[in-house]
Amino acid sequence: MTSTARIAFLKGHGTENDFVIVPDPDGRLDLPATAVARICDRRAGLGGDGLLHVVRSAAHPEARDQADQAEWFMDYRNGDGSVAEMCGNGLRVFARYLLHAGLVEPGELAVATRAGVLRVHLAKTGDVTVSMGRAVLPEEGVVVTLDGRSWPARNVNMGNPHAVAFVEDLAHAGELRSVPPFSPAAVYPDGVNIEFVVDRGPRHVAMRVHERGAGETRSCGTGACAVAVATARRDGVDPTRTGTPVTYTVDVLGGSLSITELPDGTVEMTGPAEIVAEGTFDPAWLTAALA
Repeated sequence: MTSTARIAFLKGHGTENDFVIVPDPDGRLDLPATAVARICDRRAGLGGDGLLHVVRSAAHPEARDQADQAEWFMDYRNGDGSVAEMCGNGLRVFARYLLHAGLVEPGELAVATRAGVLRVHLAKTGDVTVSMGRAVLPEEGVVVTLDGRSWPARNVNMGNPHAVAFVEDLAHAGELRSVPPFSPAAVYPDGVNIEFVVDRGPRHVAMRVHERGAGETRSCGTGACAVAVATARRDGVDPTRTGTPVTYTVDVLGGSLSITELPDGTVEMTGPAEIVAEGTFDPAWLTAALA
């Protein structure tokens, strides 16, 4: 970024998990954590739960080895500027942007991420379906404690770490601006996304989430996938053993997502993705953001 360049941006969201999108096909922009945090600041910047840096895989050092499988790399950053492995809602919005910009055609699309190459089914309009890969279920879990209540939390990794706690009331999760206390801390040395879950009906749950690096968000795609898998196991359902897919509806504060676990263990997420605005950063403001 320089003091004279005008940098394009867009805003988008998936079930109200919102992102600043920065197109940079040739990987020419330097996006330090301080600048990302300022851009995502809801008072001093554009505001967003995270930032989607759109780069060709061949132009990014972390994705060059994926360039033969996916042309585009989702360089995702949390709202505090930290680097993240994956973001499910972000991936849907990322794909919607590529179509919006005329960079891809509707249909099947491969996107490189820090969690590997993931596949997206992209229609001209409507919901986007993302193949999120397989869930990993480490044996080590944690206990989450808030306001005198404690719950065991299931450890689920969807390319990024999650702790899923089933509670009696979503209000028990508290304000969720700060990280809910959990132990032992060594289970998640790099931090964790923590989901609080209640039942709404057969194959239907609702959740709130504290996202690592962002606080409470209106939605979390990888979190919804982790919740669906954890709920299925709690319910005694494992498609890799039964050979039958299972689908859960997961309500988030910003809407609903449909999560399906297939017999091969792959998790698919379907939900909306919208582009709502576009413009350019003011060059002087960008310089101040980097100061």
